[in-house]
Parts: sequence; C-alpha cells; structure tokens
Amino acid sequence: MDRAPEPHAGWTFLTNHARVLAAIFENRAIRVRDIAVRCQLTERAVQKIIADLEEDGYLTHVRHGRSNVYRIAPGTFLRHPADTGATVADLLSVLANQEATHAAARATESHEGR
Repeated sequence: MDRAPEPHAGWTFLTNHARVLAAIFENRAIRVRDIAVRCQLTERAVQKIIADLEEDGYLTHVRHGRSNVYRIAPGTFLRHPADTGATVADLLSVLANQEATHAAARATESHEGR
C-alpha cells in the first residue's frame, strides 16, 4: 500500500473481523503485529478478533516455533441471517478479487508514472 488512508469516523462496509480474516487469508503465517498495522487496529483488538473467530469455528491456529500458522474454515457459513447460504470462502473470494483489482491498478499507475 502506497499511502495510509485518512482516519475515518462513522460506519464502514467491512467489519474488523472481515479485515482480519482477509489479512490471514493472504498470509496464513502473518503476525498479529502485521495484521494490526494492515487493518489499522491495535494488537489487542486483533487478538480479540482472532479469539472470536476461533471460538466460533471460522479459524484455527497451530504453533510453529514462536509463530502461529492459521487455518481458515472456508465452508463455515456467515453469521447474519441475510447472508444465509454464503460461506467464508464466498466472502474471501470477493475480497481477494477486489485486492487483485487494486493491485493491478496500483501497478498500472506506477508504470505510467515513470
């Protein structure tokens, strides 16, 4: 990411839980500190979100030395009744496509700026 977004007050489209899950989806061995920076949260908030996701069966982790390696349960259904039938894999697919589109746009901007 080239620049940090402006601080935002008020509501947003994605929850912090979705942001943390997306960060883990991109890098299963990501550190809590790196998730916090990426999602603009405190490390304590990220730890709480990870605990929530694990408690409800969306995520598990295994210790490898001093690091955690996370495993997302892709077939787990989203919690909101309006999302009946949608899975974590569906959500992550949309977010991954969005990130790929943004990465391509950044690469094009970088190339054109030369």
